[in-house]
Amino acid sequence: MAVESEARFHVLAVDDSVMDRKLIEKLLKISSFHVTTVDSGSKALEFLGLSATASPEQSEIEVNLIITDYSMPGMTGYDLLKRIKGSSSFKDIPVVIINNSEEVCSVVCCYRCLEGGAEEFFLKPVRLSDLKKLRPHILKGKSREGHLSQEESSEISKITSRSISHDSSSICCSKRKAMDEESALERRRLRLSCGGLQYDLA
Repeated sequence: MAVESEARFHVLAVDDSVMDRKLIEKLLKISSFHVTTVDSGSKALEFLGLSATASPEQSEIEVNLIITDYSMPGMTGYDLLKRIKGSSSFKDIPVVIINNSEEVCSVVCCYRCLEGGAEEFFLKPVRLSDLKKLRPHILKGKSREGHLSQEESSEISKITSRSISHDSSSICCSKRKAMDEESALERRRLRLSCGGLQYDLA
């Protein structure tokens, strides 16, 4: 487990791949985030104080955003997402899912995670441009918790008053796209845009 203690926002990064974990940690630190990394969903739950063996002190840890790999042995990123969203303490914490671009399940996994409460779904390798999209989600999460400073409240007002631009080349799919596609289910056809490719699901 690695922790960086200087930045304002605390991000918990979960990935069983050492290389991917180190890349995410490096990019988050470049973006001035306080970073904690763990290599499994079970360790993430332990760190958050949501496991049976967690100490009372762990439940008081403040985390502003969780970014997790989808495909992990034991507990998947989706399983971790469900545990977090089912927790009274962490249900408002934004969760971002990442996954390997070559995996066939990416489109279905994307829609599944966004429907389950994830804020974003990124394809690996994660880029600095992806992480720049995290700050608005963190501010909105803190707003729901009522923990915003005056400066942050002003910033979130500016964010919500304008549309946030999305780079379609670096993001798999956004919650807005998923909501738009959900209405297409009524027409018995779902189309999801993922990594620049179009998929039709019956």
